[in-house]
Amino acid sequence: MNGRNICAILMLAHATGISPALADDTGFASAHDLRREGGRLCMESHFHSGSGDGPTKPAAMKAAHQAWYDYTSWEYGSDWARWGKSASKGVNYTKTNSGWSATVESRPCK
Repeated sequence: MNGRNICAILMLAHATGISPALADDTGFASAHDLRREGGRLCMESHFHSGSGDGPTKPAAMKAAHQAWYDYTSWEYGSDWARWGKSASKGVNYTKTNSGWSATVESRPCK
């Protein structure tokens, strides 16, 4: 089973409310190619994203970071869900009628 199949299974489990056991590292990260970068172990080409809305850019960014953390932590464990340690970060803002929308993306690292 390759990394894409495992991610699809995990997404289906998440959508149906099935949760893996809580742990700092679920072990699912090994389904992806990993490499050492500056003292961190990072996913080579697998990105996670998160989106959020808020009345201000900082509020939207906070919500987007929380969404990124929630999914990354659920899938790989909290060891992998540190935005500050992640690599290849990207941020995009969009002005909305009610404030701002933010989308963040990065490769999880631990």
